[in-house]
Amino acid sequence: MASRRIPAILPPEVERRAVIFQYPREFPADDCERLVPDADTARRLVRERRPELLALLEHRRRRFSQLIAARSGAPVQGAEDAVLIAFCRLAFRHGSWGKDYHHYHNEDHIFEILGPRIERMIDAIGIDALSLRDWFLLALFAAAHDLRQREAPLFAAGIGSNERASIEETFRILALCGFTPERNAQVFVSIELMIAGSTFDARPPMPATEYNSVDIIVQSGGALAQKLDVKLDKHVAGWRDDARIVHAQNLALIAADLDTANVAEPFPLFMASTERLCLEREMRSRRDPASAESAQSVLNFLTGGQEHYFFDLHRFSSEQGRRAFAAAKEANTERMRVLIRELRKRAAGAHTGDDVLLQFRGIVAELS
Repeated sequence: MASRRIPAILPPEVERRAVIFQYPREFPADDCERLVPDADTARRLVRERRPELLALLEHRRRRFSQLIAARSGAPVQGAEDAVLIAFCRLAFRHGSWGKDYHHYHNEDHIFEILGPRIERMIDAIGIDALSLRDWFLLALFAAAHDLRQREAPLFAAGIGSNERASIEETFRILALCGFTPERNAQVFVSIELMIAGSTFDARPPMPATEYNSVDIIVQSGGALAQKLDVKLDKHVAGWRDDARIVHAQNLALIAADLDTANVAEPFPLFMASTERLCLEREMRSRRDPASAESAQSVLNFLTGGQEHYFFDLHRFSSEQGRRAFAAAKEANTERMRVLIRELRKRAAGAHTGDDVLLQFRGIVAELS
């Protein structure tokens, strides 16, 4: 099995069991990791700034109480600590607590997945459909899969550099919270494949543009999770005989569905997330939505880009995802068609990106 060492965390004798895919470079800790060096710091920050996260984790403890009671010695505290550390680091790095605010890939996106989407999954498939460890891994995925958004473009084994950097940082977070590859091999293997699978086909954007994870969403062939088995066939001989990797690959399909389930939100929420993606794309491309140069870009993203994503690229990867979200996506289908058609008509002569967004919001209100 191909592997490489992650410095200062995984000793050589266990690195092979913790890292699945080879990658040509490392992604060391940055200042945001040093701002949140441990769980005590994370808990203090969340208590002061986002106490609703602590309330959500307490709610989950109550909801999972029978699973917790059935598993003696379950590391519930460490699992919560890992989520809290990842949340705080994303809030500082790309969220509202720092200086590089991303409209979509910020700490509120963690809440979207960790809160209502996982709740819908629990309601759809039942708590007992997954193990306590699997539910923890989905929560950790929600908190950690977007930790890095500014890595220089590099793709290996179909995995983007942002995703690989997020994997390596998540391994460091797990180590801080008492998890080791010797005792918790399934956790390390699973979170690697889950975050890797969130890559959208890992193709660079069009030439002469800055690397932009939002552009990848509308330019690529969909989530890597849907092709993860093919990538494993190519890079990890005999993986189908390793129960840990097989289980991790299945979890990666569920995680991908949770990540992209904005398509199944109530229509106003779905469109709010679309607007945030659009604004992040303009920011990453260094275009001001109030400028004339932004008008066509915003219109293209909100019409052709979203049409391509919703109708062509997006597919539910898991049976669990289909049960939780497919019907709600279908309920948005006709309104998506009307929105795209009307926006093309009404915003055709828009002078700025803000003008397009104004028309977009008006149509969304009419359809909602």
